[in-house]
Amino acid sequence: MTVDATALAAGLISAVPFARTVGIEITDVTLDAGGVRATATLPDEERLHNHVAGPHAGALFALGETASGAVVMAAFGQHLSLGTPLAVRADIAYHKLARGPVTATATLDRRVDEVIAELQAGERPEFPVTIEIARADGAVTTVMTVVWTIRPHG
Repeated sequence: MTVDATALAAGLISAVPFARTVGIEITDVTLDAGGVRATATLPDEERLHNHVAGPHAGALFALGETASGAVVMAAFGQHLSLGTPLAVRADIAYHKLARGPVTATATLDRRVDEVIAELQAGERPEFPVTIEIARADGAVTTVMTVVWTIRPHG
């Protein structure tokens, strides 16, 4: 099943306006038998640059975290009556210099049904989302993992 990326992006940007502030766009969201994936882009703008004329590390982090949030909303958005998604921790590694516009591709690393079963059992599940950020030439510059949870209501 393909998720309406436009609607999901609008909802996410409405809930988290910082992503809009730095110009992040969610360009694709897919939920199918192969898993849950999302793609987001960060423009090449001087206001986002660091001292070596590439995207600032904070902007790259925001891009990756936003892409991971799109994955979370695609996978668990219909279950928000059960709890609130929250980022628990993140790990990021900068491998190559990023220049120009960059694209983050985020992938859920657990099965949706397993996470929902834990939540329905009264647990507070944790699940990692892996993100790769690449330049326009395809070179992966940054690898990131954001571990999320869904905090049960009540």
